[in-house]
Amino acid sequence: MGVTYKYFGAPDGATAARVPISMRPEELGGDELGMGGLFTKIKPETVAAMVLTGIEGIPLHKVPPLELVVLHPDYAVVKLPTTVVDPLRGIGEESVGAAAFIWSTVPDRGGPSDAFNVYQLLHEWQDFSQRLHEAGHQPYCLVWP
Repeated sequence: MGVTYKYFGAPDGATAARVPISMRPEELGGDELGMGGLFTKIKPETVAAMVLTGIEGIPLHKVPPLELVVLHPDYAVVKLPTTVVDPLRGIGEESVGAAAFIWSTVPDRGGPSDAFNVYQLLHEWQDFSQRLHEAGHQPYCLVWP
């Protein structure tokens, strides 16, 4: 059993903090959290680092920290810097491919990732970023142990 991350949009921290504590990841369809969210096993700090370093070229030590919104014994809610999702909206296929390749060469616990899988994930994040922007929402992540 691993940690599950549910990325979602909310207009503000107070709204994001009202995540129902009884709901498990498999029960969340997205609408309860304001948008069609995004489930993944990828940590928010990893997403932040890879988008900002792989696409924006920001040095790793300059990546802004996540903001803790709620810390509960059963879950946590963190806010991602807006700079993590905004860059994805304006990039084209070539930039997505280049970022996927860069990300695929960074080993994680399971070894390097497949570049095509990372490419598909970045496209999901592009769609998510666009939905956040259209709704005027901030990016948040609900974390279950």
